[in-house]
Amino acid sequence: MGFSVTFWGVRGTIPCPMASHLGFGGNTSCVEVIAGDQRIILDAGTGLRPLGRKLLAEGVTSATLLLSHTHLDHISGFPFFAPAYTKGFGLRVMSGHLMGSPNIEAVMSRQMERPLFPVPLRTMGGDISFIEIPAGHSFKLAGGVRIHTAALNHPDGATGYRIEHQGHSVAYVTDTEHVTDHLDRNILNLVDGVDLLLYDSTYTDEEWTQRIGWGHSTWMEAVRIARTAHVKQLGLFHHDPDHDDAAMTAIETAARAEFPNCFAAREGTTLVLG
Repeated sequence: MGFSVTFWGVRGTIPCPMASHLGFGGNTSCVEVIAGDQRIILDAGTGLRPLGRKLLAEGVTSATLLLSHTHLDHISGFPFFAPAYTKGFGLRVMSGHLMGSPNIEAVMSRQMERPLFPVPLRTMGGDISFIEIPAGHSFKLAGGVRIHTAALNHPDGATGYRIEHQGHSVAYVTDTEHVTDHLDRNILNLVDGVDLLLYDSTYTDEEWTQRIGWGHSTWMEAVRIARTAHVKQLGLFHHDPDHDDAAMTAIETAARAEFPNCFAAREGTTLVLG
């Protein structure tokens, strides 16, 4: 069944449903990876809602949700994920940044409790399991899918993922802050030689100097990592809500001048890697 990546949400921080942002998309982080017969979802931002409707329409009966972390822009789509309310749908929710108390189930449940949300998680009819995998560990899914993880530099912690299947690979590294003149060894090891790297490119280098400590990176750092780690294709991800379509087009053009096999992720697009 191949190996493909589809973008359902590419924005960071907050949804941007304005006409000025629709060329690249306004939903927050959510990426679908199809690896053989496995459906893998990276993050549960607002893009998770339309993805859920598509999965049900296709008759999909199970999925694995890998969370980079649990800040609201990465989990706020979860209460609107229709398959989780569907009897018999198997959903594994996996996270690597929360080990102990509160655990991942408690955090996901909390956002669905009153007065924040009227429908509690316990009313979901799907077969949902919550699994914590320490960042740095690797594990397998059925069908020969292997997943590697790495800790990222982000407030409250975050996890990067590398998904491999039949000689193809994609790495998802979002919500991480770099250090000037020092490439993150955890990230370099995770993304080495990957077919596609999706990297937190929230800011330009100039913007980043005014936002140190906020937990994000830049498109220029993405280029530096891609070059050093011999990445085949680079996808800029987690777009700043202040970057409209014109700004994103300019960023993409500048990034391509530095790393030609590069693009800014657009909601609704699919890349076939194998």
